[in-house]
Amino acid sequence: MKRIVSICFREGGKASRYTCEGMDLKPGDLVMANTPGGIDLGTVVTVPMDFDDALVPDDIEPVLRTATDKEIERGQLKKVKEKEAYDLCLELIEKHELDMNLIDAVFTFDGKKVTFFFTSDNRVDFRELVKDLVSSFRARIELRQIGSRDQAKLVGGIGMCGRELCCCTFLNKFAPVTLRTARDQGMSLNPGKLNGACGRLMCCLQFEKDAYADARKRLPKTGKRIRTPDGMGVVSDVNYITEKVTVKFAEEDSFTTSVYDWEGLAPLNHDRDRNDNDNHSNDEDN
Repeated sequence: MKRIVSICFREGGKASRYTCEGMDLKPGDLVMANTPGGIDLGTVVTVPMDFDDALVPDDIEPVLRTATDKEIERGQLKKVKEKEAYDLCLELIEKHELDMNLIDAVFTFDGKKVTFFFTSDNRVDFRELVKDLVSSFRARIELRQIGSRDQAKLVGGIGMCGRELCCCTFLNKFAPVTLRTARDQGMSLNPGKLNGACGRLMCCLQFEKDAYADARKRLPKTGKRIRTPDGMGVVSDVNYITEKVTVKFAEEDSFTTSVYDWEGLAPLNHDRDRNDNDNHSNDEDN
């Protein structure tokens, strides 16, 4: 068994899991841990929980230690410097008349590098901007252009489901999402309902893609003739979640509909029925 805790390194940012063997941690505690950008100050956001070794990745990092008063003070100063860096970069962008939208400024904990995240619809020549930033901060400067989904991941927010955005909680990679995915799930092609906070198709459309693909293979298509206990009818609607089909029956001057569980029903085999009718006609002719 391994004791696991989730740590967040930025307000509203994605939480990462770390081992915390022999440490008495609780939500709100400040700790030091390794990140892709080096050692950083993070906040514990979950109660430590025990997991079976088979469920824990081999490369998971341990919490290094509880943050000291000096490290906490340094972390607070880091936030102040990031705000100043953001404001200064905005002024320089306006000065150089660059077509870019600044999203965030992030210092490493040691203060030796600062990364500026921005979005832009066009290629940006920011060489003069970098020169001004280097002279202002005396640190390594990185300007990283990101997409609208990465912007939502950095900024954070609440989705239409009422929960925190998937991209800034647990989603590590962005899978391509197309309108075909929405069509396969029988959703209305309304941008207001399909687009997320980033303005792109919601990532959660991918979560049940395989389940819908499997259901589409087993359930009939709209317009298919099927045999039911009440006679022959045409499928007018399919619910892939409940696996129920709505069948329309034609009458003399109107039509009626009934809903059935797909299990036990079968689509009409047109070729077989046509061959049977042909053979029956041949027998009558003979």
